[in-house]
Amino acid sequence: MQRRTFLMGTAAGAALVAVPTDGLLTASATAAPAAVGSLDELQAAIDHARPGDRIIVADGRYTVPSDRPVTIRNKQGTERAPVTVVAQSRGGVVLDGAHSFVFDRSSHITVSGFSFRQSSTLEIPETCSHIRLTRNDFQLADIEGVHWVMVRADDSSVDHNHFHGKSTLGIYLGVEGAGTEEMAQRVHIHRNYFSDHSFTGDNGGEPIRLGVSPRALSSAHAVVEYNLFERANGDPEAISVKSSDNVIRYNTIRDSFGGIVLRHGNRNRVDGNHLVSGTEGLRIYGNDHLIVNNYLAGLSGRALVIGSGSERDHLPGEPAAERRGNDAPDRVVIAYNTLLNNGQTLSGESQRPHEPRDVTVADNLLVADSGELVAMANTVRFTWSGNILWGAAADGNIPAGGYTRIDPKLLTGPDGIARPAPDSPVIDAGTLRWPPVTHDIDGDPRGRARDVGADEYTNRPPRRRPLTPADVGPYAR
Repeated sequence: MQRRTFLMGTAAGAALVAVPTDGLLTASATAAPAAVGSLDELQAAIDHARPGDRIIVADGRYTVPSDRPVTIRNKQGTERAPVTVVAQSRGGVVLDGAHSFVFDRSSHITVSGFSFRQSSTLEIPETCSHIRLTRNDFQLADIEGVHWVMVRADDSSVDHNHFHGKSTLGIYLGVEGAGTEEMAQRVHIHRNYFSDHSFTGDNGGEPIRLGVSPRALSSAHAVVEYNLFERANGDPEAISVKSSDNVIRYNTIRDSFGGIVLRHGNRNRVDGNHLVSGTEGLRIYGNDHLIVNNYLAGLSGRALVIGSGSERDHLPGEPAAERRGNDAPDRVVIAYNTLLNNGQTLSGESQRPHEPRDVTVADNLLVADSGELVAMANTVRFTWSGNILWGAAADGNIPAGGYTRIDPKLLTGPDGIARPAPDSPVIDAGTLRWPPVTHDIDGDPRGRARDVGADEYTNRPPRRRPLTPADVGPYAR
């Protein structure tokens, strides 16, 4: 595939041309004083684009008129040859005004390197697919109720972006779908930096929201991984899951009010996340979730909540208004997690009529010096096994036989994470064999004899650690 780059002579007003690039810009090409230098030129380049074309926008500030957004309509790239629209330098193109790009019936389009400052939601509609937003800076106008990015297109990717600086009602990034109950399929959200959401209301300021309550029973198959959240204080739910069959893994939530909440939906997997030095941890509703390998430490609020339900189960065909209630957790597996020095360790809820049922709580490490390590409300047919408890905190109401009280002998590493010492009793003390957990939070193999807690002991350096700003966002490798 021969690829072309659209260039426009900015000084002399040369004509729009398409230059073959074979995909990569040479040093001389990137140094050329040419790129589309006006919104009209950008629109013309998009209108003429073919698969593999790369459109470079000259650095500068562009105010997009409310009646003439930059429209990407009926443009089809391919998997190997997407149409790419890229800022001349990363962050060097600022788009303000009412809109920026408007997508319609397009696929395999990449938008990269822009600073979005518009006053309305950037929508990726369900008429599109394979749209990628990468290495952009999102700090839209701070308007009450405006969500910043809404993805409804299948197979879209949001990666290496920075979302920051919202103080009003509204989410940073939402994933929904067509109609009122469908979800976009296979959206991949990774290596983004979500920071400084300071909305002070008690609901509606999530950094990520996967679905809404009417879409709860729809499978999305989204993967949310390797994202960093810092000062994500706009909502108790930094990652709010309201759909089914998603994977939330390897994220770091630090110094934030919000945690990870499975608010609606079933069969979600929460694996290998670090939640440290914030307020909320993990809160669970819905059925058949797998909660493994998570590390929750230094949280001032509730580290892990197995919730209660206003409904036993949500069912297909029920009115949307009835789906707003909480679905009681059933058949959830909670294993190999480390909960260390949190305000409340493992707790339940009693404010709703339906208790959690058939939940397995096994091989978790629970350590604290105050309060109770386990404070469950009503439960039915819970399985407790292999948990290790330690610290001055009381055991609480964990059943006898479901735990051992012994010093786990943890050592805190330079990354601030406490892991088992070579002589720790957590090593090979796990009791479960059947959950499909092949690796620990650090990326080390679990083996057949598994350790209790999030970390499998090894003398090798961790392959995964808590994320820092250098690992995410537009300038990360």
